[in-house]
Amino acid sequence: MTHPFRFSASLGGLDTADLVTSAQRAEELGFNTVTLPDHFTDQPAPLIGLTAAAVATTTLRVLPLVLANDYREPMVLAKELASIDALSGGRLEFGLGAGWMITDYEQAGIRYDSPGMRIRRLSESVDILRALLAGDEVTIDSEFYSITGSLSAPLPVQAGGIPLMLAGGKQKMLTLAGEKADIVGFNPGLTAGVIDERAGRTATAEKTDQKLDWISDGAGTRLDSIELQTRIHLTMITDDRDKVAAELAPLLGITPDEALESPHALVGSTQQCIDEVQHWRDRWGISFVSIDGQDMEAFAPVVEALAGN
Repeated sequence: MTHPFRFSASLGGLDTADLVTSAQRAEELGFNTVTLPDHFTDQPAPLIGLTAAAVATTTLRVLPLVLANDYREPMVLAKELASIDALSGGRLEFGLGAGWMITDYEQAGIRYDSPGMRIRRLSESVDILRALLAGDEVTIDSEFYSITGSLSAPLPVQAGGIPLMLAGGKQKMLTLAGEKADIVGFNPGLTAGVIDERAGRTATAEKTDQKLDWISDGAGTRLDSIELQTRIHLTMITDDRDKVAAELAPLLGITPDEALESPHALVGSTQQCIDEVQHWRDRWGISFVSIDGQDMEAFAPVVEALAGN
């Protein structure tokens, strides 16, 4: 199954005062979705910011990319997600992750457990959230959660429920994502808790081939039904892509050719970028492309050429 292209723009890193107008501009430019990350840095709280974006637009979908599971209890989060879906008329997708950025944990005084424990906790949380958002009664007393009850009105209004996105860059997380998610995002590996050259070395085309195998291991026969996504960390429309790659690659610990082949960087003329995104779908099935909001205007011709196709 070939999924149609769609595109999202992140509102993170933009002036908070411009959040609503940026969301409205993304809708005008043909972007399908706006996103916000989940960090304690200079940005709005993701669910509040995305609610404002949804209320100010008519067709634009909203996606936290992604919420850190360790920061929220499932019953509280389910209530917030259901409310946003109802308020937006069914335009929410919810991205959830195990948490990775160590400075967030330090700031909030949250214990930074091992990746394996965080992923096990996330897996249990996903099952609880799915049940609560479906209106089911949940009774559980486990290693991580003790919950008794169901979600009161409002329940989600979206037909089929709120799509779940899980993203990752390592085997355990991507296998879990393949098993449980509607949307799976390719990330660099972030087990170090920071973004540096170690993440760059896990962002190559060769590593992405391996990541697709891990997703497939978890998904089995449902792989074709999963929408695959990439977060682009460098988007640049330029007529000298080789020069940009030569300057970028050493910072990532990879070669210029590896930088240009990575599905986490998109550099070149408008036509080169269009061709590259089409190549990503042919090779890996990636059809959902997420960029930084400050690149919306420059990237709009790519969106116009590909969105919905």
